[in-house]
Amino acid sequence: MAGHTDNSIVIDAQLDTVWEMTNDLESWPRLFSEYASVEVLKQEGASVTFRLTMHPDEDGNVWSWVSERTPDPASRTVHAHRVETGPFEFMRIFWEYTQEPAGGVRMRWVQDFHMKPQAPVTDAAMTEHLNRNTAVQMKLIKDKVEAAAALDVTA
Repeated sequence: MAGHTDNSIVIDAQLDTVWEMTNDLESWPRLFSEYASVEVLKQEGASVTFRLTMHPDEDGNVWSWVSERTPDPASRTVHAHRVETGPFEFMRIFWEYTQEPAGGVRMRWVQDFHMKPQAPVTDAAMTEHLNRNTAVQMKLIKDKVEAAAALDVTA
């Protein structure tokens, strides 16, 4: 059995603004509350291999891993996967950006994964954790992108 999440949020900003802000890896420590740092390790064409390091958790553990991410500006999608999988047998992430008919941009994240047998949590527990945390991170991103977009309009 594998884990699967599918979450989205509508951001009241132009598609280009949402795309550019959320695909600027170097800004992720300011965009997400959980990331302490991002280090770009390699870039080949559109694909970027990078290390994400989180802020220490409540037990003082610092989690870090390497991922590869390939954005496609033409389709407004991103495919990513963990290169250093840690407790996951695999972790694949799909980002999709769509213009909403009523206005705004729907940013959607789909995560498919499977935990290693020795992992401290099951697929079900990780699904629950990711769904909870994704809602928090998406709300933060929405607020930050909308605030930046409002500044662009008034400047």
